[in-house]
Formats: sequence, C-alpha cells, structure tokens
Amino acid sequence: MNKHVPTKPPKAIIFDWDNTLIDSWLVIQDALNATFREFDIAEWSLDETKARVAKSLRDSFPELFGDKWEEARDVFYGHFKAIHLERLTPLPGAADMLAELVNQGIYLGVVSNKTGTLLRKEAEKLGWEHHFGQIIGATDAANDKPAVDPVVMALDGSDIELGEDVWFAGDSRIDMECALNAGCIPVLVRSEPPGDDEFEGAHPAVYLNELQGLCNYAKSL
Repeated sequence: MNKHVPTKPPKAIIFDWDNTLIDSWLVIQDALNATFREFDIAEWSLDETKARVAKSLRDSFPELFGDKWEEARDVFYGHFKAIHLERLTPLPGAADMLAELVNQGIYLGVVSNKTGTLLRKEAEKLGWEHHFGQIIGATDAANDKPAVDPVVMALDGSDIELGEDVWFAGDSRIDMECALNAGCIPVLVRSEPPGDDEFEGAHPAVYLNELQGLCNYAKSL
C-alpha cells in the first residue's frame, strides 16, 4: 500500500465513473466489438476488455486503429450512444453512498475518461448530477486522465486545493496514477483486491471492497 495513508477526513472526493460508480463493462465491450467487426479486428473477451480499457478514446484509438482511428471513433460512438442509457446500471450502494458523503459536507466531483457529454447524460439519467460540483470527462481538459488537468477542473469553484485533503476514488491503475500525479490520496474501490504487481509504482493508499466502506472510512478518521 501507499505510505501516505490518510489521517483525517477528506474535504473532497473525486470519483472515477465507469466501474467505480456504474457497471459499464458489458456496454463498453459490446460497442468495442461492434467497432472491431467493422475493421476486421479480433473481438475482445470481457476479461480482455477489463484488462485493456483504461485510457480515453482519443489516447487509445490511434494505437488500436492507426490512421483510421477517427473513422473507428465514429463507429464506436454510434453503437455506444444507442445502448448506454438504456443499459445504465449503478453499482450496489452507489446512490446511498453519494448522498451520505454530501451530507457529511464533502465536496464531490467526477473525473472520467468517458467523453464528457456522454458522462453528463448518464449522471442526469441517474439523477446524480446534483451531487457533484463538477463532472469532467475526456476531451473536457487539455489532457485526459492520468494527467492532472481534469482533476484541477473537477475542483473548480470548490476553493479546495490539490493535495491530501482530496481523495481520488477509482477501480484501476490509471486512477491511482492520476491521484498520485495530482498529489491526492489514491483510494482503490472495487470488489477484487489488488493483484500482484498490478499497482507497482502507483500503489493505492487505501483499498476498500465496497462503496459504503468509503463513507465508513471517511467517518472513522
């Protein structure tokens, strides 16, 4: 674990979105595989999708599709937009956790590598948009996660500075990297414990196996 274990409650918590607050793996896999079929690329299993999806589309698609990445982007978004709202699935306890954290007086924001317009539509669909001061997605900032830029934007208007008063809660290595790049406390929240060497060089300070644990942990400090 990261040596910078928090010793006081956070003033702010920045959340990843996909597979931290909502379960979106099957939707992402379906949209990716529909795109792969269009370009005669081998489809990914669910395990491959989980292992390989982390970067924003503008950072990952040039690696996957080369000079056809913009065409592939349009295909992907066509499929994704057709299914993402009707299949939107919050993770267990997410709604109650967010409401409780707000009641504790903690500022909440979102930093995701999902495109910002789609991200905010999902938050609105769930009725969660009022919980967050800022909801920042891919392409909203000059650079996407794990860069610091979107974290700065997520705190805009809060009068809270980057540092150990801010926790970054997510389910993947890129979230921990983003937290550390921003000087914030990296908090891993997911049912699966950290794998061997999964977070080498980007260790979480805290691991919690369910969302309600975040409320309980913050209150315990």
